[in-house]
Amino acid sequence: MSKILDEVLAANQGYASGFTKGHLPLPPARGFAILTCMDARLDPAKYAGLSEGDAHVTRNAGGRASDDAIRSLVISHKLLGTNEWFVIHHTDCGMELFTNDIMGDLLSQSLDTAKIDANGWHDVGQGPGSADGKYINWLTIKNQEQSVVEDVLRIRNHSLVPKYIPIYGFVYDVKTGKLIEVPEAMKAGRAG
Repeated sequence: MSKILDEVLAANQGYASGFTKGHLPLPPARGFAILTCMDARLDPAKYAGLSEGDAHVTRNAGGRASDDAIRSLVISHKLLGTNEWFVIHHTDCGMELFTNDIMGDLLSQSLDTAKIDANGWHDVGQGPGSADGKYINWLTIKNQEQSVVEDVLRIRNHSLVPKYIPIYGFVYDVKTGKLIEVPEAMKAGRAG
């Protein structure tokens, strides 16, 4: 077994031995959902004041409103009653460090982890790679505030999203821990 697997299983054993949350209901108690980035520096429970059972949190690379993220939000509302949604991107995001072309090129060379330095990304792995990465929209980010606006608008204009759900847009500052409102996103996400 790997060291990480051992650590996770040991931590889970300790957690489960004192587990007292088995009574929590399926719908989130506070009735809202968050779409945010998978970045390990973000702790939505802490920055949004959540406890287990309070809210749905959907995470992906960049916190982007992908088809799958919208699927999760629609399920969150339709079947589990959330009525307010937050889109929260963050400063210093890795999704700002590459483009679709860069990712496609790196994957075409090898599937191993690439390296970045002052001159950009370099594939240091062994081939073979795959050209399939050139056909994926990696939903990279050029500007955090603009990407929040784009994602709020994508969700707001989706045919399966009720107009009465407010969608809030923020950027989390990884240096200060503060949520910074994106006014244009807040306007676009108003319930109607």
